[in-house]
Amino acid sequence: MVSQFSCAGIELDLYRYPKQQDSNLQAWDAADEHLIKHIVDEKIIPTKTAIINDSFGALQCALTHIDAAWPLVVETDAKTGLLGALQNLTDNHLDQVNISRYNSRELLPTDTQLVLMKLPKNLTYFTHQLQRLSQVLPEGIQVIIGAKAKNINKSLLALIEQNLGPASASLTWKKTRVITCVADGKVRPSVKEVTWPVDELSLTISNLSNVFAANKLDIGARIMLDNMPKGEFNTVIDLGCGNGILGLRAAQLYADANIHFVDDSEMAVASSEHNWQLNQLPAERGHFHWDDCLTHLDSEISADLVLCNPPFHQGEAITDHIAWQMFLDARRRLAPGGLLQVVGNRHLSYHIKLQRIFKNCKTVASNGKFVILQARK
Repeated sequence: MVSQFSCAGIELDLYRYPKQQDSNLQAWDAADEHLIKHIVDEKIIPTKTAIINDSFGALQCALTHIDAAWPLVVETDAKTGLLGALQNLTDNHLDQVNISRYNSRELLPTDTQLVLMKLPKNLTYFTHQLQRLSQVLPEGIQVIIGAKAKNINKSLLALIEQNLGPASASLTWKKTRVITCVADGKVRPSVKEVTWPVDELSLTISNLSNVFAANKLDIGARIMLDNMPKGEFNTVIDLGCGNGILGLRAAQLYADANIHFVDDSEMAVASSEHNWQLNQLPAERGHFHWDDCLTHLDSEISADLVLCNPPFHQGEAITDHIAWQMFLDARRRLAPGGLLQVVGNRHLSYHIKLQRIFKNCKTVASNGKFVILQARK
């Protein structure tokens, strides 16, 4: 893993979280470098600065390196992003006393004087972020957005202007550009969460803006729902829960089970909790955890069933290390004889990983694109 960050005279050691992960992905990209270069080249002085979508803390570390007293307000939806930033600040001996943190459902302070932002992959989520900024930023405040040049076009600039203020893009540097938007002071209402019925299961699902599969069941979830494990289960974990559809179905099928919903996205966990309440399921049976896989789950929780629909990307990076961690964490958390059921694209070859970890794996169902696998501890 490349860890030596060097840009605009700033030298840092930066790692993705968790540090021991087996991947060659680095903790920053050229858009981070471009934003930092812009800050240095423009001689922007320390002022109360909001940082949004800082994947593993590169922007926080750089600004704190420039001036330890630089007041930062950090918004993140990803637990790995939060933990990665804390790890990198600590490893680089950078003071965190001037950093305050918010999740992506909380409004940022109204006295924010500058916003640095990475363009997220999900444009619905990006639109929501812009709308929320419009609710707190006075007219004239600059919002500086770093992104790959190929993702910046007239439609994106129009989207920014529509939801926050006029925007223009810099010249290309390292295949990235910096967008500068000036807030126009007009307040926009936030997009409402999408709500839709799953008639065949007698469920209603609601999604916040950064939750996968915004207004319909994704194909992987559908085949999993059609092939839920049979048996009696007392403790079920929906690992990588998204909007919680698998855990909600588990609550219907396993009438006495406690269901634990776990996701790296705070919005996903909030959506799952809202959907539990929306479908009037017993409050005492639903448990909700914003976590990096199962890293910080209470040690007393031991599951006899883990349901898992792993992501195979982190931001724009294609990677299988999250699936590896999910499977390893599931094995640690399962009671003896406990079952892990996984759905995934055929080409991801999860059966090889499960066989290596559990020493057993069987195919439960499949179609042209997806396969459902079971492994037992």
